[in-house]
Amino acid sequence: MTQTARLNTARLADLPPDVARPAYDRKAMKTGIVHLGIGAFHRAHQAVYTDAVIASGDLWWGIVGASLRSPDTRDALKAQDGLYTLAVRSGEGEKLAVIGAIREVVVAPENPAALVERMSHPDVKVVTLTVTEKGYCHDPATGRLDEKHPDVVHDLANLNRPRSAIGFLAAAIARRRSLGLAPFTVLSCDNLPSNGRTLHRILTRFAELVSPDLGAYVRDKIACPDSMVDRIVPATTDEDRAAVAARLGLADAWPVMTEPFTQWVIEDHFPSGRPAWETVGATLVTDVAPYEAMKLRLLNGSHSAIAYLGYLAGYQTVSEAMADANLASYVAALMDDTTATLTIPPGADVEAYKRSLRERFRNPALKHRTWQIAMDGSQKLPQRLLGTIRDRLAAGSDIARHALAVAAWMRYVTGTDEKGDAIDVRDPLAQDLAAIARSAGGDPAALARAIAGVEAVFGTDLPAEPRFVTAVGEALVGLYRDGARATLASLAHG
Repeated sequence: MTQTARLNTARLADLPPDVARPAYDRKAMKTGIVHLGIGAFHRAHQAVYTDAVIASGDLWWGIVGASLRSPDTRDALKAQDGLYTLAVRSGEGEKLAVIGAIREVVVAPENPAALVERMSHPDVKVVTLTVTEKGYCHDPATGRLDEKHPDVVHDLANLNRPRSAIGFLAAAIARRRSLGLAPFTVLSCDNLPSNGRTLHRILTRFAELVSPDLGAYVRDKIACPDSMVDRIVPATTDEDRAAVAARLGLADAWPVMTEPFTQWVIEDHFPSGRPAWETVGATLVTDVAPYEAMKLRLLNGSHSAIAYLGYLAGYQTVSEAMADANLASYVAALMDDTTATLTIPPGADVEAYKRSLRERFRNPALKHRTWQIAMDGSQKLPQRLLGTIRDRLAAGSDIARHALAVAAWMRYVTGTDEKGDAIDVRDPLAQDLAAIARSAGGDPAALARAIAGVEAVFGTDLPAEPRFVTAVGEALVGLYRDGARATLASLAHG
């Protein structure tokens, strides 16, 4: 950072007049929310909604954020009194706002008991999570707890110093119960199918393994409402930091970049109370499922397809990839294929939604890297692409376009791109997938069959379905033979 002056509470008055900032008394905030997984997405989404609620005069809902792995966010925000800049970017320009909802950031591995203590405070009514799909220590193909996961094994033996989000939740629930405190509501904000119900199932099973009594308590007393979140949030770069600092006249170690669009749909089931998020733009409903499926399959499914095909085609960002007319044509057709599997929410205009998604993907002001979206594909494919494939197979429909996206993922996780250069594959199954790729001996058809047999991703049904294995195999052969760009061109003009 080149500026010596740092964004903090004392310097809020020094900000340019066009930069929004907290006008409320941050010292008077209570801590009503603990958030697990305090990354860029939370700070560009849920924290922004909550900041708006606090600004309306409800000071109960200050946030304690917890990092379950790295101290980076804590180290960046501590000197800034938890303040950070939200930069909303579009082709029309950039708007900046300083967000004040985060009171403190703790690093769980440094002192696990301290995080459990904060979650056990009587003021805490809601615990929210953005820990990514892999943070749930579950089998993505079944949605159930992975009882052999190293963090699960550790936490069951050491519940007083957990590592996983599930372990921290169980430890805090047990502690609150022993103190006679009302349970908090647990709100997942991750891209899981029926994320609240999935979390409740995982958490209940973990608690049962701790003790049958705790398992029954979690099953009967802990509310885990479903939610759907939507906002594109690229990783912050040094270039972003420099640009924000130039606008602020102050250094901000960890601003967040995002788009104008934001959506949050929440099942309204909070027995212990919640912020009035509906007053600041969130949608509270009785059934999130139709919204969730539309978003997961149309936005996230298309995003993953763009990430793998775009990366293989040599595009570093989503907007660059969408500038390729053939890839953009493929994405539009993929969305149309997906639409047939959806139950459209009442009043929703799905055609307008698909057009808006493609426009968002084209936003040149967001440098959303294909490599970033490509991370953890083994955890993402089941809900983003494979559910759609299963529904289309059941309907007797063609799956060629979705099979191509799956094949692109298989090509990507081999760890070598079309030029023979190494790919930095970030995935919990990266080593296993690389070993499978080596065993295939360079035969794309054999590679497709072998990776399709990974039960943790594809379950037991898809590997036994000839239409699926054949479609993915043919697509992977084509990608190896022709490359991603030529494959997309042939689809567009075939």
